Amino acid sequence: MPIFGQRFQPGTSASRPSWRPIMAETTNWNALIEDVVAGRWTDPKTGAAAVLPFQTIELLETTEGREADLVAPLALGSRIAVVSDVNTVDVMGRRVARALRGVADIDEIVLPDGLDCDEATIQMVRERTRHVDGVVAVGSGVLNDSCKHATFLDERPYAVFGTAASMNGYGASTASVTLASGLKISLPSHAPRGIFLDLGVSAAAPAWLSAAGLGDSLCRPTAQIDWWASHRLFDTYYSEVPYLLQAGDEEPMLAHAPGLARHDITAVGHLQRVLTLCSMGVCFAGVSHPGSMGEHQISHWIDMFAQAHHPGTTHGQQVGVASLVMARLQARLLDMEEPPQAKPTVIDEAAMLARYGAQLGPLCIAEMKKTALDASNTENFNRRLAEIWPALRQEVRPMAMPIARMEAALKA
Repeated sequence: MPIFGQRFQPGTSASRPSWRPIMAETTNWNALIEDVVAGRWTDPKTGAAAVLPFQTIELLETTEGREADLVAPLALGSRIAVVSDVNTVDVMGRRVARALRGVADIDEIVLPDGLDCDEATIQMVRERTRHVDGVVAVGSGVLNDSCKHATFLDERPYAVFGTAASMNGYGASTASVTLASGLKISLPSHAPRGIFLDLGVSAAAPAWLSAAGLGDSLCRPTAQIDWWASHRLFDTYYSEVPYLLQAGDEEPMLAHAPGLARHDITAVGHLQRVLTLCSMGVCFAGVSHPGSMGEHQISHWIDMFAQAHHPGTTHGQQVGVASLVMARLQARLLDMEEPPQAKPTVIDEAAMLARYGAQLGPLCIAEMKKTALDASNTENFNRRLAEIWPALRQEVRPMAMPIARMEAALKA
């Protein structure tokens, strides 16, 4: 069964199957990454070195036995909370906590299952870690973002031991948070001082977690086209640096994608490299746009509004399918000789209130008004699009990934 067809079943993510990961080819998993972190990599266009918030990033085939040596240089303080959850405590959380007792006093905190990265979870993490100097998160997704934003609000350092190649947010300086209102947004946060990705643990994780990471990585072409088009149409900020960083790793990741279902460390290593380089690109850019545009809006909409109809899919799985949808839409538009014509935005406030309710409805209306086009804006937009359309079509084609290639990766 293709791993992308598997669905998340609440309450079962804690299970780790008995399979052993297939050992990796001999590869320097930290090539380029270590150069960027050390300031040896420079922007080919400007000659500027990177200034990143990380002290270190390590992709290792195993972190076992090295935990204390990895964390000690980060100066997280004399009392550290090791935060795992019921899914990761046996996988790596307990091991990390035991190893770090030689460098600090350790509070072991195990979060319950079924949490979202929302204001309540973040407040719970803040409360349970209030006596410590720093935090070490052991997990991915929700756990990482919750620890990231809690420590950001409390102005304390944190590091993360990643347990799955499930998303590109380990190193991002933003956190995806669901507000009390139900609105899901990316909030400014801070990056971890250290990121330690255990490829053996990631490869042994349920295959649908790696599928989620693959899906999250496939947004690169659609996000880049969206971001570049915005730059050309509205003169918004754009940077090529995030894409230069991962340019040499996308093809190896796709070529090894079938190995994810076999729990192959080489396949997971190539995936983790792309996910890591993407999150580093977000730090370069200062915004999440390099890896989050229209396709992520679709995923956020599903999470916010599907409610009882939610299919049980993860963020990355949704982004993978949404990226394919966006790629098909972009391809249809780019095949048009004449530019599409925009019309003034019609906001049916009564219908939106009826659909989204009294709490979320006004927020959605306010957000929509920020980008709504009136008659004058629409005329200017259409005129600008007509002026740049022939050039824009040519500019974005090299950014696109063949749809068949995306489909093959998702079916692997």
